[in-house]
Amino acid sequence: MIHSRITSKAQTTIPRAVREALGIAPGDDLVWEIDGDRVILSRAPLGNDPFIGNLAAFSEWASEADCKAFADL
Repeated sequence: MIHSRITSKAQTTIPRAVREALGIAPGDDLVWEIDGDRVILSRAPLGNDPFIGNLAAFSEWASEADCKAFADL
């Protein structure tokens, strides 16, 4: 079993074994699910942002040049 400690500011370090198992790195988003007396920690699915890859939603940025410039975001 892997342990960590909560600080006085309610923070904890995610142990290396957990980070490696989830494939997470600094800046990644996480999902916390409460299931009774347990918590399930997962890496957030990529592509949750409805604006990434959807510049047409912004008419001022919908030109072909803008879409091409931001295609790799």
